[in-house]
Amino acid sequence: MLIRTLSVLECTKILTANRVARLACTKDGQPYVVPVHYAYADNHLYAFSMPGKKIDWMRANPLVSVQIDEHGEGRGWKSVVVDGRYEELPDRIGHKLERDHAWTLLSKHADWWEPGALKPVTPPVSDSTPHVFFRILVEQVSGREARE
Repeated sequence: MLIRTLSVLECTKILTANRVARLACTKDGQPYVVPVHYAYADNHLYAFSMPGKKIDWMRANPLVSVQIDEHGEGRGWKSVVVDGRYEELPDRIGHKLERDHAWTLLSKHADWWEPGALKPVTPPVSDSTPHVFFRILVEQVSGREARE
């Protein structure tokens, strides 16, 4: 196997081309990893979730890592890791444009609300839905590729 480091541009192409990632967060020294659907734009990963463990943990500690991978020919693969910061996009004044942007990006893809649970109502309305839209600011990105 030949393993090489991916350039930032190659990593960005992988972030743009994929929709499912593994989100890692920590609280009190305990790691937690969960799959999320996302959309990449403007140096952010946009996502959606129901309230729960990952949202609680990211509110307590906004530093997260995200991993995206692709399977290649034979035993080949590509993997990208993002180190970033959780930013919630609440349904409040001052966040409407960012929240609408997240909605627009995510809704371009079929079943974008999975595995977040229930599909949000169109458009999202405060007090009628517990859905949480958020984004991860990409602070650092790295990647590797393996070829036979």
